[in-house]
Amino acid sequence: MKGLFKHLKKYRKESLLAPFFKMIEALFDLFVPLVVADIINIGIMAEDKRYIYSRCGMLVLLAVIGLLCSIIAQYFAAKAAVGCASELRHSLFAHIQTLGFSEIDGLGTETLITRMTSDINQVQSGINLFLRLFLRSPFVVLGAMIMAFTINFRSAAIFAVSIPVLALIVFGIMLITGPMYKRVQSRLDAVLGIIRENLQGVRVVRAFGREKDETERFEEANLKLASGQLRVGRISSLMNPMTYLVVNLAVIAILNTGAVQINSGILWTGDVIALINYMSQILIELVKLANLIIQVTKAVACAGRVQAVLDVNPEMNFPSDIGLSSSASFTGRVSSDVSDFSASNDDSCRANDSPEIGISSEKHVPHESSGFSDTAVQFSHVGLRYSMAGAESLTDIDFSVPRGYTVGVIGGTGSGKTSLVNLIPRFYDATSGIVSVFGKPVSEYSREELRSRIGMVMQRAQLFSGTIRSNLKLGAENASDEQLWEALETAKAADFVRGKPGGLDAPVSQNGRNLSGGQKQRLTIARALVTQPDILILDDSSSALDFATDAALRQSLSVLHGRTTLFIVSQRASSLRHADMIIVMDDGKIAGFGKHDELLSDCLVYREIYESQFGIENG
Repeated sequence: MKGLFKHLKKYRKESLLAPFFKMIEALFDLFVPLVVADIINIGIMAEDKRYIYSRCGMLVLLAVIGLLCSIIAQYFAAKAAVGCASELRHSLFAHIQTLGFSEIDGLGTETLITRMTSDINQVQSGINLFLRLFLRSPFVVLGAMIMAFTINFRSAAIFAVSIPVLALIVFGIMLITGPMYKRVQSRLDAVLGIIRENLQGVRVVRAFGREKDETERFEEANLKLASGQLRVGRISSLMNPMTYLVVNLAVIAILNTGAVQINSGILWTGDVIALINYMSQILIELVKLANLIIQVTKAVACAGRVQAVLDVNPEMNFPSDIGLSSSASFTGRVSSDVSDFSASNDDSCRANDSPEIGISSEKHVPHESSGFSDTAVQFSHVGLRYSMAGAESLTDIDFSVPRGYTVGVIGGTGSGKTSLVNLIPRFYDATSGIVSVFGKPVSEYSREELRSRIGMVMQRAQLFSGTIRSNLKLGAENASDEQLWEALETAKAADFVRGKPGGLDAPVSQNGRNLSGGQKQRLTIARALVTQPDILILDDSSSALDFATDAALRQSLSVLHGRTTLFIVSQRASSLRHADMIIVMDDGKIAGFGKHDELLSDCLVYREIYESQFGIENG
């Protein structure tokens, strides 16, 4: 709730003016029964039409003033509620951007979407009602009771008994339904999660004929949500009949007591009507208060869920005040003559030494940050265990890559290829060992410095709605058209971009739905190239390309040799066979390293992958 109050403070004026004008409206409403009583007791009894018309005019005036005050109060309440919800949503979105992959994996995408949309909308409605009714309703209830005592003490004693009973009903139901609303929102998360999965994987579901199973899974989650909503709805629905019952019993008591007192000459007829009007006002306000409490209960539960996300602190801390140090500065590209690529994980699949690249089993020590390093990437006995995982995803990964090398990473599904390359831009933190970039541990880089030097193309091609130009300039806002076309040429995307109406300004729909899979992948590669990174990581980013386009792309990327250290993660052995070095991953460990020919003869895992794709006779 602290985050909510922080944003609401910015609308302090509106938060004060909304209930103030509601109080004025309530004050005028309390005078209405007295005016009606005067009309009956004086005007009608004396048959004084002039008096009746004058008091009716007063009722109209009270109504107009009350209406104006209500409109003004609604304006300020809406302004405060919408403004607060908008800033809360902005803060939540900004906070999510600071979270690491581990925190987002733990929270879940579907619950973040729910809290960003449904929960904050509930908070907005709760603030709006709270500002309009949290003072008005109690004020009218208390004021009506006081006004009743000014009319007749004995009859007003009925108010003193009925109001606590009504309060007990209202607050009792609120205490019961509060925790239930939290559970309902959690079940809504589950429903949205299933919807999201099916919308994203609709083609897979249809391809395997799993529509019936997914429908049943959705119906089960939806039934749980509906049953929870019905349960809390049934309890909440008791509020109106129970409050009406108490109020109607109080009206009967007032009529009974009033009739006796009218016969005794203690009360006038108009006074009894005024008492009944005050009781009706109390009923209306308590119903409003009940709805307010229900809505505020929902809002508080939802605000707590939003605050729970805001309270999640990213485990990964980046030094914000570190500039480009001498160890990380890189004014000129060096050639790939350096031959210090080494690794030490599984000796059973180690490749033979070659004249071009020497293999060393020595343990690596991270370079000092003050020296000039010819090593682009170095893993020093690195291990990785994901949050709440039962076992390590990477174990004792140890190798170094010279500047300008092209490194292939291959292995079966789940072998740890993506986990390995995700440690280089520090999407995850290694749980053991050290990952260094240009001789400096990645933990010592600021976020901007590290990510500006590394271009990452992930497995799933992600484009944003806009134009081809806006997508390409995502990481380099000041890039010229010449740089964009150069990147497109290298990524083999220039031809299809030229063929589109508008060229660079051709529209791109959300997630690139108006482009083919291969076009999206080539655009994401071009987007990474525009930033001119020192290290470029292609994580299975050519899977949608045919073999001819894939070969042309590899040939085009070869011009980066010596200027950019290139990591290529692929399932295709053909995409990696010309790499300077290939890392073979198996069950989170390095099963082999070396060149294509060396691995083909010495590494069983690599040979099995190759033979499964090209046949034994081609080996």
